[in-house]
Amino acid sequence: MTKVIHTESAPAAIGPYVQGVDLGNLIMTSGQIPVNPVTGEVPVEIAAQARQSLENVKAIIESAGLTVANIVKMTVFVKDLGDFATVNEVYGQFFDEHNVANYPARSCVEVARLPKDVGIEIEAIAVR
Repeated sequence: MTKVIHTESAPAAIGPYVQGVDLGNLIMTSGQIPVNPVTGEVPVEIAAQARQSLENVKAIIESAGLTVANIVKMTVFVKDLGDFATVNEVYGQFFDEHNVANYPARSCVEVARLPKDVGIEIEAIAVR
């Protein structure tokens, strides 16, 4: 049975979708753009955008009772692949801070445009 995940610790959906779904053994998040859930603001710099998107993913995963260590796959969408090194650094630091023994599998794709003209969007799959 599918359960909708909703948390005030991540931005509300800006369209006809949910923040995430709990399938029992799998948690899937919708793509998270770098909107601060409290202020509604988007950071200017790509490093801060990457961090905020990761924090939003984390909030959804944690609201399902899991941790960052349960994430097995992430997809990162960037507007400029030239930002890859910066995003990669922030990404690695994020998982290191949470003492994740093995990084999750990941894809990184350059896209033409993202909602609200942000520079990054990140989605995740976690296993219970």
